[in-house]
Amino acid sequence: MGYTTIGYIIQINMPKSIYSKEYKNVIKKLKKARFDAGLKQRDVVLKLKKPQSYISKIERGERRVDIIELKELAVIYKKTY
Repeated sequence: MGYTTIGYIIQINMPKSIYSKEYKNVIKKLKKARFDAGLKQRDVVLKLKKPQSYISKIERGERRVDIIELKELAVIYKKTY
């Protein structure tokens, strides 16, 4: 089967590597969402009360985003989650 539902579908066998094609696609979409919202990295980290390197590392693929962080970013970027 490969999927489970908890109010939405989660793919169980997604690679855990930040170097996977799927993860790189997520990062690309996050960066586009920030641009579409008209925000700079500085704007986002000020809202999150995080250091500037936080968003920079995420967008360069050096830091993995967990689901809670993804939800916070979706709210800032005015995207549904």
